[in-house]
Amino acid sequence: MNFEIVTLKEKIAAGIEARTNNTSPEMGAVIGGLWNRFYNDGIYTSIANKRDGKALGIYKDYEKDAMSDYTAMVACETETEPQGGEFAVCHIPAGRYAKFVIHGDVVNSVAAAWQEIWQMDLPRTYQCDFEEYQNSSMDQAEIHIYVGLGDS
Repeated sequence: MNFEIVTLKEKIAAGIEARTNNTSPEMGAVIGGLWNRFYNDGIYTSIANKRDGKALGIYKDYEKDAMSDYTAMVACETETEPQGGEFAVCHIPAGRYAKFVIHGDVVNSVAAAWQEIWQMDLPRTYQCDFEEYQNSSMDQAEIHIYVGLGDS
């Protein structure tokens, strides 16, 4: 699977979050439930100061590695940190990321890409990884996956 190394500035994201684990039978329902709530409960539309219209799937707070518990977050990038505490806020760290570009169905293509990424020998930080959805198509999506990298 091809990727490029990019350097990103810090991003501020606001949305909703939940804890899960890749080995949990409920993982798909937890993450899918976040996406459902994000759009169907009006959370996306109620977030002010969006940087752009792109949705983010964020994975952070790994305990040890990608197989441990982590926080999954569905969000959008914002210009400033929202006030009032009604949204979860994430500061995506500045730094080096492996950027993967995938196309296809948002569920199956993303899951298949992550299966490949987990098998790769990357110098991962396990601090914060995220998906950036470039359009709203469910079956012809373009998704950029960013995997945080440490020193090689």
